[in-house]
Amino acid sequence: RLEASGSHRSRPSSVLCVMHLEYKDIRNTVGNIPVEWYKDFPHIGYNLDGKKIYKPIRNKDELDDFLDKMENPEYWRTVHDKQTGSDIVLSDDQVELVNRLQRGQFGDVNFNEYEPMVEFFSSDVMIHPITNRPADKRSFIPSLTEKEKVSKLVHAIKMGWLKPRRVEDDGRGRYYDLWASEDSSILARHRMHLPAPKIPLPGHHESYNPPPEYLFTDEERALWEQQDPGDRKLPFVPRKYSSLRQVPAFSHFIHERFERCLDLYLCPRQRKMRVNVNPEDLIPQLPKPKDLQPFPTTQSLVYRGHSGLVRSISVSPSGQWLASGSDDGSVRFWEVCSSRCMKMVQVGGAVKSVAWNPNPSVCLLAVALDSVVLILSPSLADKQVILSSERLLSAQQEGEEPAEGNGSVVWSEAEGEELNQGVRLKIQHPKAVHQVVWHAKGDYLASVMPDNTSHLQVYIHQLSRRRSQNPFSRNKGLVQCVSFHPIRPYFFVATQRSIRIYNLVKQEMTKKLQANSKWISSMAVHPGGDHVICGSYDCKLSWFDLDLSTKPYKMLRHHKKAVRGVAYHRLYPLFASASDDGSVIVCHGTVYNDLLQNPLIVPVKVLRGHVMTHDLGVLDVTFHPTQPWVFSSGADATIRLFT
Repeated sequence: RLEASGSHRSRPSSVLCVMHLEYKDIRNTVGNIPVEWYKDFPHIGYNLDGKKIYKPIRNKDELDDFLDKMENPEYWRTVHDKQTGSDIVLSDDQVELVNRLQRGQFGDVNFNEYEPMVEFFSSDVMIHPITNRPADKRSFIPSLTEKEKVSKLVHAIKMGWLKPRRVEDDGRGRYYDLWASEDSSILARHRMHLPAPKIPLPGHHESYNPPPEYLFTDEERALWEQQDPGDRKLPFVPRKYSSLRQVPAFSHFIHERFERCLDLYLCPRQRKMRVNVNPEDLIPQLPKPKDLQPFPTTQSLVYRGHSGLVRSISVSPSGQWLASGSDDGSVRFWEVCSSRCMKMVQVGGAVKSVAWNPNPSVCLLAVALDSVVLILSPSLADKQVILSSERLLSAQQEGEEPAEGNGSVVWSEAEGEELNQGVRLKIQHPKAVHQVVWHAKGDYLASVMPDNTSHLQVYIHQLSRRRSQNPFSRNKGLVQCVSFHPIRPYFFVATQRSIRIYNLVKQEMTKKLQANSKWISSMAVHPGGDHVICGSYDCKLSWFDLDLSTKPYKMLRHHKKAVRGVAYHRLYPLFASASDDGSVIVCHGTVYNDLLQNPLIVPVKVLRGHVMTHDLGVLDVTFHPTQPWVFSSGADATIRLFT
């Protein structure tokens, strides 16, 4: 249509103009140029004769436009054509076309955009090719052009015209000044530029005639010479000269300059960005201790009677009796509620560890002293329990020797006065025993003999069959303490710096926990079996989540001195730690069944009462099996109950 009108030079700039051309011949013959060029002129273009085409006279103002909008029913479909300067009323077909284009549809109503695709090439692989044209001869004959190029290059290399590129190997070392090209103006504009720190100005110590208080005395000079060069406050000894002419050259001048260059070259500089943070926002939001009750708060009873250090205590499974072992060579049995000493057994040596059998159907106590482990039957229970205890001690299969052991361990039965006091069995070890601990079933017990020179550090004994075995062919490190898993067949072995977990069924190590402390002193396993706490002599208490990591989930540094003992409560979410600072700290430790939620650890109470003796405080701590009570034994020869 555009060609028929004879106006092929002009190109419409919108859809509306195209639709307008169907009905009228376009009068504008200026070509495809911006209409804004003519906005200051009275004409809008030129006709074929070269005469000006004047703009139609528009004397409408905004008021006339508003009245036209209110009165003219065709106003909504009227558009102004800038190229011709006239108003055009759109037809119904044109309005429909505009609406379709605005909705993103095709302009042609009859166009089907979902027509089936015509497959020009089928997906079936044909036997014969589409064309049977033979391949070109040049496709299988070497190119003559390339052959000519290669022969030219070979000739040039032979004649010496072409030489391969040589890689310059500069074997000599290059030394250059790091700061020679340092432009201060450029670096100053750099946002993260850190200038080198300046050397501190000399003080009175560097003076050739310092005041007398800056000169070293003989004691200070001797102390300065004994110190390590890195620990000295001054790298030189201040001296006094009568005049500047007598001052000699500084002997360490070159060394000092060299150290300065090393500091500038090797030491990284870091910009510390200070953030304005409210200190209270950094403190974690912990629940109030009164919301976490019950937990022990006050000292209720003191058990007095021992004359030496009380190194170990243990509570019976029923919670009625308390056993304690002391350096005075006695084992005492106390009634918990009345603090009355019901029985005392003299064992003839300093007691290192006592452990009550956790099986409630028997009443037995294991005592470690020197190189012997004694099995005591205190007879502090009803007849049925005492009979089952005797039956366990006398249970022995036919054909076995009663004193069978493994290597250097010898089993023997007590006789005479020891038998009258309640001692039933004696297990002789090759070295001094420091700890005994029972399995949850009550038939097995483990003993620890710390010794770096031997692999015989841990023994596991079976009481019913009177057998002993060393589970490890060699021990990596000095064993401090051991513990059985409360549910699964796992065995925990704590050395000085780590805790190893062994699977007793598969006979292999399953995990190694890094305690991040210098010397582990004690260990306790959570009743659920998935968490472990260990105390150390460097005042730390580490909480391990076995499902989370081999490193501590939480490190608690509440004690001022060495942590001697740790313990979990069997029923309540409580754990306690005892230290040489004379205090017992009770913490609330909730373990959730949801594995995505971390344990909640809140210190709730500091319990004091023990008197420091020979720089030793609280030596052992244990919980009551059913009540939220905690027992502690100290170097002041007392045992205290906090409820």
